Amino acid sequence: MARSLSPKRSEQLRSRLAQEAARILAEEGVRDYLVAKRKAADRLGLGGSQQRGLIPNNVEIESALTEYLRLFQGEEQEEHLREMRQAAAEAMKLLKPFSPRLVGGVLDGNATLHSDIGIHVFADMPEAVYMHLMDKGIPVDIDERRLRRANGNHADYPVYRFIAGDVGIDITVFGIHERGHAPKSPVDGKPMRRGTLADLEALLAT
Repeated sequence: MARSLSPKRSEQLRSRLAQEAARILAEEGVRDYLVAKRKAADRLGLGGSQQRGLIPNNVEIESALTEYLRLFQGEEQEEHLREMRQAAAEAMKLLKPFSPRLVGGVLDGNATLHSDIGIHVFADMPEAVYMHLMDKGIPVDIDERRLRRANGNHADYPVYRFIAGDVGIDITVFGIHERGHAPKSPVDGKPMRRGTLADLEALLAT
C-alpha cells in the first residue's frame, strides 16, 4: 500500500509516474494530462489505493515533459517547434481581424510531435470567424471546449479546427469582452499565457 512506503520511495515513484506520463504525452499522441497519468499508473502497476499521494500534479508533468523533450527529441523537437511557430504566424495573420493570441505548447515551447497549434480569437459572434474561414476557402470542423474562466466558473466555447499542411490549427472563439481575461490553465490554474503575433515573431527571430 502507498501509505506504508517511505517518503523517499514515495518520491521516487511519484517522479517515475511523472516521467512515464511525460513520455506518453511526447510519444503516443495523448494530449490530456489526466489520461497520461492514468496510463502511467497502470503501466507501473499502481492500482487505485496505491496511487494515494503518488500521483504528480500537472506542473510536475509539464516539467517532466520539458526534460523529456530536451533529452530524447532535442533537435527534432526544436525543428518541429519552429515549423509549428511559422505555421502559427501564418494562421494568426489570416485571423488578424479577430485579435488572435497564441496559446499552449507552441507558445511555451513544450509542443510535442503530436500537438496542434492553439489560438484564441475574439468576436461578437462566433459565426463571424466561421464565415471568415469559409470566405478564405478553408474547410473547418466545428466543436466546443469547456474552460474555466478567471472567476472560477466553467463555460463552453466554440472551436474551429482545420489542417494547414500537416499541422492542426485549433481556434477557440471568445467574446470581445474576454480579450483581457484569459481562462485558467489546466496545468497550473493560473491565467493562460497568450502571445500576440509580435510575441511569436520575436520567438522566431531568436
